[in-house]
Amino acid sequence: MARDDGLQLRGCRITNAVKCLPPQNKPLPQEVATCNRFLARELSSLPRAAVILALGGVAHGAVLRAFSLKLKEFPFGHATHYALPDGRQFLSSYHCSRYNTQTRRLTRDMFRDVVRRAVELMP
Repeated sequence: MARDDGLQLRGCRITNAVKCLPPQNKPLPQEVATCNRFLARELSSLPRAAVILALGGVAHGAVLRAFSLKLKEFPFGHATHYALPDGRQFLSSYHCSRYNTQTRRLTRDMFRDVVRRAVELMP
């Protein structure tokens, strides 16, 4: 993907749980906690019918913290789907990192399926 590739996002917003690039691209819990108020503000601006897709366990936990929800009530797993108390739909996927794709923990078909499910849940 490149800026001039002709692709456009429609009805989609991309954000991160951590707003800086941490060392080795592995955010520390304190960095996630520090940035959570920014994520909470972004998520609260989404429509109530929004579908949120978290890529990875860090993002999954950050979304739940942003909504002040208990992690134990919404366990992380690939293709997990929860209706949040405010009506938003919440899906999670394994992160599409090189490690997960090279080990085939996450395949192209698995990722397509979870994105397809997110699209199906959109109003």
